[in-house]
Amino acid sequence: MTDQNNSMANMASQICNQIQSVFSQVTAEQSALDVMVEEIAGAAARKGRVFVHGVGREGLMLKALCMRLAHLGLSAHCVGDMTTPPISFQDLLVTSAGPGGFSTIDAICGVARSIGARVLLLTAQKSGSAAQYATAIAFLPAQTMADDHGGSDDDGQLSSRHLLPMGSLYEGVMFVLFEMVVFRLAEALDQTPEAIRSRHTNLE
Repeated sequence: MTDQNNSMANMASQICNQIQSVFSQVTAEQSALDVMVEEIAGAAARKGRVFVHGVGREGLMLKALCMRLAHLGLSAHCVGDMTTPPISFQDLLVTSAGPGGFSTIDAICGVARSIGARVLLLTAQKSGSAAQYATAIAFLPAQTMADDHGGSDDDGQLSSRHLLPMGSLYEGVMFVLFEMVVFRLAEALDQTPEAIRSRHTNLE
């Protein structure tokens, strides 16, 4: 049992280290955290709503963020939900295209821009097709499906890279980043822990 526990702890440490290494690559330009807090707080200041959309596991991370934005008191909506209202010019669309672009993401961003809404794009590939629609970009230099090549270490053992295959590193970075965003927004929007908790659903 001890060996199993040590193995789990070692794997968890490797995963956390990989996620931390992405944040260590942030350059002198504005960080993804600053960009996201500025854009979402800006939407709140102009009484705008926040819409989120992503595909696959990226979409799941954005849905988790949407839940916390609602807990912060923002009017937050997941694109595609039956109760999602129409987007307007004072609103913000937060979307993600880790590999640089998806046809569906590009199309939805194009609609938002045509209405005059701001579009915040999270991506690991700033030169991708989705960037042309963005009014702000939160750059996350993490591995996605676009640059997952697999492989093993020289001794034939499974490399630590495989602990987060395909786009898992990017998606893990999204989760950690969003927790930081929520923490910073709570301060910026003057939201107490009690107020945030009071907005959690009781229909469970």
